This record gives sequence, structure tokens and C-alpha cells, in this order.
Amino acid sequence: MGMPSEDVVVVQHGKNADEPCVITVNCPDKTGLGSDLCRIIFEFGLSITKADVSTDGKWCYVVLWVVPPLRSTRVGWSSLKKRLLSICPSCLIPFYFESATLPKPSQVYLLKFLSLNRKGLLHDVTQVLSDLELTIHRVKVSTMPDSRVMDLFFITDGMELLHTKRRQVDTCERLNTVLEESCLSCELQLAGPEFEGFQQGFSCLPPAVAEELFSSKLSDDESCLQAPTPQLTQFKKAKISMDNSLSPSHTLLQIHCVDQKSLLYDITRTLKDFNIKISYSRFSSNKNGCREVDLFIQQMDGKKILDPEKQSVLSSSLKMEILHPLRVVITSRGPDTELLVANPVELSGKGRPRVFYDVTVALKTLGICIFLAEIGRHSTSNCTWEVYRFLLDENCEFPLANSNTRTQIVDRVRRSLMGWFSCARQHNCSNCGGESHRITLPFLPSFSPNPRFPFPLTKRLQKGVLRSFVRFLGAPEIYLHFLILDFVKFGVFMKFS
Repeated sequence: MGMPSEDVVVVQHGKNADEPCVITVNCPDKTGLGSDLCRIIFEFGLSITKADVSTDGKWCYVVLWVVPPLRSTRVGWSSLKKRLLSICPSCLIPFYFESATLPKPSQVYLLKFLSLNRKGLLHDVTQVLSDLELTIHRVKVSTMPDSRVMDLFFITDGMELLHTKRRQVDTCERLNTVLEESCLSCELQLAGPEFEGFQQGFSCLPPAVAEELFSSKLSDDESCLQAPTPQLTQFKKAKISMDNSLSPSHTLLQIHCVDQKSLLYDITRTLKDFNIKISYSRFSSNKNGCREVDLFIQQMDGKKILDPEKQSVLSSSLKMEILHPLRVVITSRGPDTELLVANPVELSGKGRPRVFYDVTVALKTLGICIFLAEIGRHSTSNCTWEVYRFLLDENCEFPLANSNTRTQIVDRVRRSLMGWFSCARQHNCSNCGGESHRITLPFLPSFSPNPRFPFPLTKRLQKGVLRSFVRFLGAPEIYLHFLILDFVKFGVFMKFS
């Protein structure tokens, strides 16, 4: 008998508003399942604060702690559960057989509406579509000389209900409610051949801009179009290491970097594109703005990653996707100012979620109007990129030709995309603070600080070591590696009495 569907995905809400919601997934395993789960959670605007993943290659158990960006954010938890359940392999089919059927691609619809121009218009429309779980794939926005705006959105429905008249009417009514008198007309229909034309992309980018936007090596030189501000430079650090000595059958991948709202998605999608299987992983919570990720991984043939060249390529790709998952450039296009945002497309052909939403909310916050906007794709020798182009309205309070203004725009857009909303939040990865202690536990081994370890054994570290040891008792063999890993990380000597 198969597992009841209500037990495959379980959503448990926190007792208080400040507590994260816990999502548990218990289903047959498949390569890339972790990436697919993280992607859907990302689409709903949620951030993963902590994660534990365990699998034997046939069955997986995933626990994710998620939070909305704001307490007031409304989340469609029932819809989220249905979406997560839809990508889990069927429990009614023996999990040792590969299913030959692939999910049917969603139908693409064209949303076309005419409205009067005003500040924040594009983001307000994007907000409505996001709330309705409609995914934007292509956009063409044009402002006419009489200040009217023609918007073309090519969208798909996460609920798969857009073919019904009720869903179409509800979408147009929600737009009319938000736009009020600004909305002049609204039409929704199944996309025709025009969508194929939009799939081909748009006019070529200037060579200098394309080289800066799609370069595999980004520079912090101030002359670069997308050089980070001094405040953002502190976020551009990551440490990635691989160890084959702790497990007889797995490679331990360790990542230490600054937190960002899409971090786990960026890691899992990169591993998915490299056909790397995650057997066990732990995504630890850190209140100081940093994350530590431990993953026990294998190649598709079930072997470790022993080849130094493969390790180097994987590490380089992970570092690039963690530090630079998106490229932001602001440049001149004739007499106009153009903002460009680019991100690599997954091998599955899917673009990155919520990019258009995050950019438009940043520009709305700055009070900058968008004259033209479009989404297209650009192919390089390495990969395919999804490119977002925004022609900014010069008739605003910001002198867009000023270099300082452009730097502020890039900085704000980057922060919105990465989830770095507060400028006061500093990069502080120190594990120290508080008094040093020596732990003596009557029912467990005694611990003493490593004199060569630079951080004192604080109460927070005591709890981390104790929690790992308790989890190890009676747990599978793999947790022994996590236990040893914690002792090494915390700089603790272990002595059995």
C-alpha cells in the first residue's frame, strides 16, 4: 500500500508569530528533488532558515524551517502544500522503478491590459500576479506618448486553473481592484504564436555590456558597471571545501558564506545541474548573518568525487552561484538609462523565480518609474541567461546620469534580489562572545576547549555539541560523521571516562 498523500507533505505552523513554519516531506527520492522543493518555496516568497535532509537513495526525508519576509505577508499554505505534493514521486508506484512519464508543461497565457502610467504601476501588477500564484515568463511593457501603458505578460498558473472562466475573471477583477481608475482594459487569453517570437529574445546587447554582464569572472574594480558598493563588498565572501576522509562512500561538501534568501536553492540547483546526489545535508541557522551548509554527496554512479579537477570545477561553480547568482548592470542606451539584470537558466529550461518582482519593488521603493520593460534570453558559450531589461524614466526626482545615483540603484536592486534589506545588518561570522566555559556532563563524554581553536566554548557552542551528540545516539552511521564534524568545527577534545 502507498503512503497517504496527507503524510507526504506536512506543514506545521509555529505556536507564535515569530516561530518558523516547519515543512516535512517524506516520499520516494529522485535526483534534483531538493532543488525542486526549494524552488517552489522560493516562488512563494519564503526563506529557508534551517534544513535537514536524509536519504538512502530510494526514500528521502526532508525537514525545512521557513519564514515569510514580513509577518504581515500572506502565504497560501494550502496551495504551497499542493505544489510541493505535485513534484513528489508517487508513493503508489514502487519507488525502485523509474517513472517514464514526465509532467505536462503548463499552458502559457497572454495577459494584456492598457492603463494610465503612474509610479509603482508595474510592481503593483506583479504583486497581484504573485498573490494569485501566476508565474511571469515573458514581459513587454511600453509607455505611449499620451502616458498610457501597454502591458503584455506571458504567464502560467501554479494552480492550473487559468483555463476556467472563473479564474480568468477573478484575475482581471483583482487587477481592476488594485489599479482602480488607472486600468482602461484587461484581456486574458491562451498565448498563440507570438509567445514563440518572444522566446527568441530581443535585440543584441552592446559587446561591452554583454561581456560585463555574462563574464565568468566578476571584478570589484570601481570602473566595472556592476562593481559592488563598499557596504556590499563585505557580503562577497564564501568558503567551500571538500573532504573524502570522513565517510567511506560520500564526499563531504562544506560551505560557509553570508546568508541570502535563495541560498539553499542556488546550492541545490547547481548540484542538480552537475548530476550530484545529496544523501545527507544540514543547513544550519546562524543569527550573525552567516550560514554553514554540510552536505554528504555522491556522483550518479554512487561514488565519491575524487578527481581534483571535478572538485575544482564544482567548487568554482558553487562559489559563482552563491556569490553572483544574479548580475546587475546599469548603463546608458543612447540618451536613456537602462537597468539590466541577468541570471543563468536551469538546465531544465526554467528561469529564476521572483526576479521581476524583486526588481520592481526596489525601483518602486526608490520612486523610479519604468518607461519600458522586457524579459528575454541570451545564449553564451557556457549557458543560457534570462535577461531583464528596464528603461528607466528620466522624468523623476533622481538624476539618472549621475554615477552616485546609479550606484544607489544597483545597490538597492541587489539588496532586494538577495534579501539584504537592512543596511545596518553587518557581516559578522564570529562564533565568540560571552564567557568561556568547560563542559562536564556525567552521562556523556567530557569536553574541553581546544587551545589552538580561536573561539571560546560558549554556551551556544555547548548546546550545538550536545544536540549533535544526542542525535547521534541510536542514529544511523552517517550521523557519526556529523558528530565528528561538529567536534572539529567547535574545536573540542573528547575524552571518555
